[in-house]
Amino acid sequence: MPILHLIACFFGGAALLNAVPHLVSGVMGRRFPSPFAKPPGKGMSSALVNVLWGFANLAIAWLLLGRFGHFYPDEIGDVGAFALGLLVIGLMGAFHFGGLNEGRGPDLT
Repeated sequence: MPILHLIACFFGGAALLNAVPHLVSGVMGRRFPSPFAKPPGKGMSSALVNVLWGFANLAIAWLLLGRFGHFYPDEIGDVGAFALGLLVIGLMGAFHFGGLNEGRGPDLT
């Protein structure tokens, strides 16, 4: 299994998970931080920007998992790289947005 294949699965999982909060916030009509806000990742972006950014993340995930990664859920290496991508971006989001929303990191208890 080539390393580039596993990298594509990892970043495909990260892009897929990143699409979720942006799409949900955008569809609900809520503002949410995005890379296009000022300051990037901390300021709030409009619902429209979040829907577009979430859709772009879905497209990136599709490209990485389907086109470049050839993701096969029955191969343990693919699933592991995909799951690690989900976990890493999930933890990064928890710490980043936990700090933004509550003035501190996530509650680890």
